[in-house]
Amino acid sequence: MPVDGGSPGDVGAPIVDATDAPRSPHERRRLAWNRRFGLALGVLGAVGVSALLVSSVLAPASAPGEPAGTTGAGATGVGATGVGGTETPGAPSGGSSGATTEATPIVGLETYFNEPSHVTTSVTYPQSPPTGGPHSPVWLDCGAYDRAVPKENAVHSLEHGAVWATYDPALAPVDVAALRAALPGDHVIVSPYPGLGSPIVLTAWNVQLRLESAADPRIPAFAAAYLNGPTAPEPGESCSGALAAPGKVG
Repeated sequence: MPVDGGSPGDVGAPIVDATDAPRSPHERRRLAWNRRFGLALGVLGAVGVSALLVSSVLAPASAPGEPAGTTGAGATGVGATGVGGTETPGAPSGGSSGATTEATPIVGLETYFNEPSHVTTSVTYPQSPPTGGPHSPVWLDCGAYDRAVPKENAVHSLEHGAVWATYDPALAPVDVAALRAALPGDHVIVSPYPGLGSPIVLTAWNVQLRLESAADPRIPAFAAAYLNGPTAPEPGESCSGALAAPGKVG
């Protein structure tokens, strides 16, 4: 009769497990170290899996194509200026519902660069009329004159924020009166200027505008922009009580 897996002498004998055999001290130490090492690996693996699960749960969801961490002040989105910070066509800059914040440029305006300083001698200026630079320590009293005024004193008034309206001596009296009427205020000088090259020239510190007519609408625009304006080194300083040059009529 065939017998599975044993010899004829082993029939009915108990099967002995090899692990039940006595082990040497060296083998017992090796098995104990293996158990401790396997336990440590198991603990580390469990900690790693737990950390991965926690980070996946707490991580913020990002929009498709957007890296995490872009939310906040630097993020783009839908706002008053449109999607993604793009300004809506036709909308005024800055979200204002009124006119644009920048003033309309004055056509024909010329700009220069002059540094102020006080001198007691006559000055040869690079612009005519001068738009700034060295000048007398005494300013010219603002007002209307019927003859040419000292340039060095007039430039000091420009430093104080004055607008100097010069005109060709051949300009008709009615146009002179219209020019004076178009420039009211206590920081305005109106005077003739021989060899002007234009019927009228408006000057403030470092800016100038040449005109053909006293009815030009750029006259009040120039005054609004530069009378005691941002280009003057000392805007708002006195324009009276110094030198009333000959020919002062108003």
